[in-house]
Amino acid sequence: MYRQHSNHLKGGRDMGTNTPECSKELTAVPCTVLRGGTSKGVFLPEEVVPEEKTEREKFLLALMGSPDPRQIDGLGGADLLTTKVAIIGKPSRDDADLDYTFAQVGITQAKVHFDMNCGNISSAVGVYAVEKGLVPLEEPYTTVRIHNRNTQTILLAKVPVGDGHARVDGEWAIDGVPGTGAAISLDFRLTAGGATGSLLPTGHVYDVVDVPELGAVTVSVVDIANLCFVVQAEHVGLKSEDIPRTPGPELLFRMDRLQRAVAHLLGISEGQLTPIPIIVAPPHDFRTLTDQPFESDAVDIVSEVIGGQPLTLHKAFPGTASVTLAVASRIPGTIAYEMARQNGAKSVRIGHPSGRMDVDAMVSIENARIQVLQASYQRTARLIMDGITYLRSARL
Repeated sequence: MYRQHSNHLKGGRDMGTNTPECSKELTAVPCTVLRGGTSKGVFLPEEVVPEEKTEREKFLLALMGSPDPRQIDGLGGADLLTTKVAIIGKPSRDDADLDYTFAQVGITQAKVHFDMNCGNISSAVGVYAVEKGLVPLEEPYTTVRIHNRNTQTILLAKVPVGDGHARVDGEWAIDGVPGTGAAISLDFRLTAGGATGSLLPTGHVYDVVDVPELGAVTVSVVDIANLCFVVQAEHVGLKSEDIPRTPGPELLFRMDRLQRAVAHLLGISEGQLTPIPIIVAPPHDFRTLTDQPFESDAVDIVSEVIGGQPLTLHKAFPGTASVTLAVASRIPGTIAYEMARQNGAKSVRIGHPSGRMDVDAMVSIENARIQVLQASYQRTARLIMDGITYLRSARL
């Protein structure tokens, strides 16, 4: 519980004012740091973040200390998983409790991406809402209706609550996070087609794109939680048993060219975080980045995500990409379906660089119309810090 923080968190402090005095060369900004799943992010009230695009990007780069490979002069963690920002505001839709905008801040590039959501950080949005008193509390669970402005969709977070706070301790374990915690359920079934208007944006379960460096490559483009594409390991020059692994420069180059080709197929701008590349292989024995062994019987599909700008290995597995992959695994004809073990279970067990992630997925197909009935998983999240950060005023 956050008992020792309760007065500070819910004591009515105006998040945009009453900050301590400091040098004119520094700007005081109230912020909160939370871990959500296998990611960590800085949470900001919308009213303290500039509205104008250029000023907003300057603000977020200064906040994280970018561009700098160590991000030594800001709150960034010098890693794709820890250079994330959640901007929280009042709901702009009647069917939501709050608005949430996700920002992936560049580390070595002076660039901020808003073209995707982060499923792991989304799990912490519910905790933030509970701790900041943004929703009426119900025990033992409070459901938070989150309007993600990046995808213009609603996702539901079911947060365990006790004694007026989001629960911390529990038995749920996540590969890539030490210990266990209270399980938060995230439901993404309402996010299908958020980026493109369709679960299958091209109208096909798979497409063939021509990549000069690779030749003809078969991909499945799926839009739920985030816009992603799935590609078989062999089609990007790997053997199935090669993943998950840390990619070398040649694979990163090939994946960059493939991502650009898929973006061209979809008619969207290159150089964005989406479409997110998901590499897959059939179930096989593998070892994680920390050398933990997994046997093929423990997973239904093995995968890794090459994301970010510049592209790099996602050391765990993005929550939104896990939803996309699990749902794709339920649609006959997709690459994910062909690679995954079809055992009739409600969960798709995804083997990834940090271990395994289970996602409940179910679709119905009638007259070629696909409806997503279930797309959910469980994460843990907790408050790490609540207070004031100081930005260099000259950078703003």
